[in-house]
Amino acid sequence: MNLSQALRLRGPEVVAFVGGGGKTSAMFQLAAEIVAAGGRVVTTTTTRIFADQISLAPAHFEAATASDAVLNAALDRLGHILVIGQVDSSSGKALGVSPGEIGRLRGLPGQPLVLIEADGARMRPLKAPAEHEPVLPLETTLVAPVVGADVFDQPLSDERVHRSARVAELVGAQPGTPVTPTIVARLLAHPLGGLKDVPAGARVIPLINKVEGPAALAAARETARQLLEHPAIHSVVVGSMRSDPPVKEAWGRVAAVVLAAGTSSRMGQPKQLLPWAVGGTVIGAVVQRLQAAGLSEVVVVTGHFRQAVEAAVAASTQAGGRPVRSVFNPDFASSEMARSLAVGLESLPSHCLAALVVLGDQPQLSPAVVAQLLQRWRATQAPVVAPFFAGQRGHPLLFDRSVWDLVRALPAGANPRQMLQAAGPIERLEVGDDSVLRDLDTPEAYAREVSRAETGIID
Repeated sequence: MNLSQALRLRGPEVVAFVGGGGKTSAMFQLAAEIVAAGGRVVTTTTTRIFADQISLAPAHFEAATASDAVLNAALDRLGHILVIGQVDSSSGKALGVSPGEIGRLRGLPGQPLVLIEADGARMRPLKAPAEHEPVLPLETTLVAPVVGADVFDQPLSDERVHRSARVAELVGAQPGTPVTPTIVARLLAHPLGGLKDVPAGARVIPLINKVEGPAALAAARETARQLLEHPAIHSVVVGSMRSDPPVKEAWGRVAAVVLAAGTSSRMGQPKQLLPWAVGGTVIGAVVQRLQAAGLSEVVVVTGHFRQAVEAAVAASTQAGGRPVRSVFNPDFASSEMARSLAVGLESLPSHCLAALVVLGDQPQLSPAVVAQLLQRWRATQAPVVAPFFAGQRGHPLLFDRSVWDLVRALPAGANPRQMLQAAGPIERLEVGDDSVLRDLDTPEAYAREVSRAETGIID
């Protein structure tokens, strides 16, 4: 996965990189990707930049002396230019541009992407900002706090952490203690740390860089998990900017949408309310399994027998688990699954980046399958991730936010196959669990699944 895909760029953005652990590498990696895709990009800094960093750009210009026409011509020719402040001829080091210059760069013809290195870290993988930094222009739309994974398990000291005493103070840690995912997550999500001076409305996407090897990946994943507990964090990118591809995983919030609005015509009674050992009812078992599956929230779409189903959902919701709520599909009697899914998707918050679509009669849903689906999405950001057992597609399905509008635009009578066709290519996930193929549509199927549960084949 490339960095631009992981960041989910939205047109002519202004992206500011702050922190330590590879800001310059990330900025130039993103610039190269934009140019390769036929775009235009201006890199710059609001602090300072060194001669060896300046040399990474195809061409550089001093803001005070380069006209818009000169900059535009260079962009036409090269796709990427670096704009800097005054250069010290003796050292080759350049000052940054003023924040007011960013509006000018953003307004160049074609509205190029503007990438900013907004503070310094003295080559350390982790840092706390000083009083005067970061320098974030009001036009900034995305802030990427960067940390190097090589800081994990290292002492919280000035040798590895810039302003280590300040970091310790912000996160409530003792100086010299090993740097843990909790320390990093607290710092990046702190209003005086990674969130310092972020303009209103800007997204915050931390980048955990230099992730090499299983130990670093495990620490990065735990950091990402903790970061997503903070509402100010939009998503988290995990990777190594010097690798190809540079991104290993992109973490974001995933909600479950449970489709429980059906009339259960083949069962002859509401199957969502049938008894089940776990959770008390079939729908209760589904809810409890999803509450413990690492999702941001669980939304149950109701319809037929609305009040009874919503009562069963409320009764099964476990304290301390993920939030659970119900939404009603008023068209349940005259629509198919696509309409219920649209109702569920429309209820999800803007910070949710994917939805796990679960059938309301999947009480035997395997937590391992849910974990596999989430992990495959983090590694691919695929439009749809679907489980397959012995060559057959099953449920649940995971839909990336990028295809939600396509699914919501389907007619009310659309079936699951049409939903998948609208969403685009499917990322196949082969699983060793046939529960993805089993449902409770008939009394015979229900009796079979209860028997399997009672004999310990499933719980």
